[in-house]
Amino acid sequence: MTKPILEIQNISKKFRIGGADGGYKTLRDSLFSKKGKKVYKSEFWALEDVSFDVYPGDTVGIIGKNGAGKSTLLKILSRITPPTKGRIICRGRIASLLEVGTGFHGELSGRENIYLNGSILGLKRAEINRKFDEIVDFSGVEKFLDTQLKHYSSGMQLRLAFAVAAHLEPEILIIDEVLAVGDADFQKKCIGKMESISKSEGRTILFVSHNMSAIQSLCSKGILLEDGKTKGVFDIAQAVSQYLYGEEGNSTAFFSPDKLNKNNSVFIIEAYIQNSKNLTTDRFAVYDDICVNIKWANQKGVPVNPNFILMNKFNVNVMLAIDTEVDRDGSLKSEKGTYISKITIPKNFLNAGEYFLHIALDSASPRTCHEVHYNALYFSVWDPMDENSVARGLFTSSYEECMLLPLLPSSFTKISEIIN
Repeated sequence: MTKPILEIQNISKKFRIGGADGGYKTLRDSLFSKKGKKVYKSEFWALEDVSFDVYPGDTVGIIGKNGAGKSTLLKILSRITPPTKGRIICRGRIASLLEVGTGFHGELSGRENIYLNGSILGLKRAEINRKFDEIVDFSGVEKFLDTQLKHYSSGMQLRLAFAVAAHLEPEILIIDEVLAVGDADFQKKCIGKMESISKSEGRTILFVSHNMSAIQSLCSKGILLEDGKTKGVFDIAQAVSQYLYGEEGNSTAFFSPDKLNKNNSVFIIEAYIQNSKNLTTDRFAVYDDICVNIKWANQKGVPVNPNFILMNKFNVNVMLAIDTEVDRDGSLKSEKGTYISKITIPKNFLNAGEYFLHIALDSASPRTCHEVHYNALYFSVWDPMDENSVARGLFTSSYEECMLLPLLPSSFTKISEIIN
């Protein structure tokens, strides 16, 4: 059986806060103060009994709110700071990219820093020479290679630092939120490189980010940290779902009102999102069909058109879907009963990202909104960057099918005469 490349065993880290005698002292204060053990006001445990194993080739996303202990954990793994207790068994060489400029010297040129960082990683000069041209090409700072690093912008430093960390072949690559400093094109380039070295070269990656799309695109496993403790090691979709929405997790793909509005003429019973295999999920690849199902009741026999508005994480209206294609005035659904309306967002139509659905029941004539639920459903789309992702988020059918009313093909089924 394959041994873990990293074994994290009951790691804890304690910090001391404040002091009985105030903050910093002058030299005179230090010389003439009474000697004795400094008394601290309080202690803070940034990590408590964190344990998990990482196997060769794993891509692990470490997820948690600010202050959960993510950066502290990575600094311990990178041997920047020691743990208060616990131990780590590492069976490979680690390269870390935790902060812009980590492991670099501002007075040295970019060229010199490449060799410096390679030496820190334990590489010989010949090994660095073999990879040198690839590093420079990836970083895009060739023009400034012999300029002192202190004159680089933060983005240029990041480019060079990531290029060194990714190309000098460590068995374990640790990346903190630092990638957020880079521009969008460079972030995408970095994600692609990390995926390449994980899948093609079998190296292990630990990745911390608040960008859930990037986490889901790259990682297969997720470690959820909360208040310095591990909530567990999960499949990445479950980890992201628990991070965003708590213990219930998968409920983001399913919605049911707290109380049915049975006093309304029509009301929504539930809504859920499914993939092409009819599995309820809140995570889709760009080449997946996304089927939105709305179960609703018509109590008084009025014409009804179910619909939804799709919003991205920036609260921008991406699209409106309504079933006017098959039932323009809602008359086909004017009989009393319970219905399920299905509206499918076609594959390769949405780019990678996070999306929210407002769902509603309307009547066209007279124009009436019977019921609406904002942010009722959530799902994410990720780009796996593999051979199945042909269009990479670009819709390949007739553009008018999705941009002009009627917006999306839909169907509805009357499932009962009696409203439960």
